[in-house]
Amino acid sequence: MARAVRLVLVGNPEPFHVGAHLRDAANALGIPVTLCDTRAAFEGAWLTRQWHWRVRGHAPARMSPFNAQVLAACDAFRATHLLATGLAPLTDATLRKLRAHSIQTLNFLTDDPWNPLHRAEWFLRAVREYDAIFTPRRANENDLRDAGCARVEFLPFAYNPFAHFPDPAPPDEKFACDVFFAGGADAERAPYGAALVRAGFDTHLFGGYWERYADTRRAARGHADLPALRRAVKNARVCLNLVRRANRDDHVMRTFEIPAMRGCMLTEDTAQHRAWFGAEGESVLYFQTPQEMVERVRWLLARADERARLAGAAHERITHGKHTYRDRLAAMLDLKDKEHDIRF
Repeated sequence: MARAVRLVLVGNPEPFHVGAHLRDAANALGIPVTLCDTRAAFEGAWLTRQWHWRVRGHAPARMSPFNAQVLAACDAFRATHLLATGLAPLTDATLRKLRAHSIQTLNFLTDDPWNPLHRAEWFLRAVREYDAIFTPRRANENDLRDAGCARVEFLPFAYNPFAHFPDPAPPDEKFACDVFFAGGADAERAPYGAALVRAGFDTHLFGGYWERYADTRRAARGHADLPALRRAVKNARVCLNLVRRANRDDHVMRTFEIPAMRGCMLTEDTAQHRAWFGAEGESVLYFQTPQEMVERVRWLLARADERARLAGAAHERITHGKHTYRDRLAAMLDLKDKEHDIRF
């Protein structure tokens, strides 16, 4: 007899995190869902947290209590599936216990676990215990198979229609600018932000650490919540999209979020971007170097009608292309549905 899906999510419930988007997706699909907040695993005194992070290989300070909490939540909720996001603080022992109770364990692996900034041996031991790993980066597929993962599937990021939609408010001069970017100031991204400022563009850089660089300090705008993100996309003439090279990305969350919010997107040239947005000028413009980026920005700023056309074309492609987190969650559960006769 088929079992109805009952889903335990392990992730961050803040509105701009994948955990929150997947919870919205489960609700949209009518799937009973509860969420275990991964932030609980990282609580504790600063010195304790630092010791665990530095001495115990990027381990959260409250790993054991959090794992006990997840096991109890699965039992109380009568879970059929557990879906973790990213480098979730679950141990290999916990995942084996869940399997022993016939709970299907999935992970949407939002980060590259071989990125030196994130690498943790406890996670690499745990990752092979999941029933399926869904990765949004092609570069990780063979790595995960070599690590012993039983099932590895490519699954891109997406957008959340409850969060990423065109801002309905009137134009706002506070957010008006030539170029907008939202994301952390990684070392590989800093030259792009600096090139925009040096070229004289009115640039707004949201995210952490832009104030640390002399060239980008005056463009730094701090962090943006979801309403501010929507307003920034609406009021920017050009929305920049940069991948994370340290994560071996060929697309990022903004790849889908910016078009969903109807921004005119200038994006790094990758095979995945071209697969979704077509050739140059069909729905976005591409660049490979800071110099090319500056040239494309200058071209776009001189052509308001073209910016509007591109924004509309990209919006149409993404919002009509099954790129919501509801689509992604359905894909993850469909794999198990075909194999184990589980119904929604």
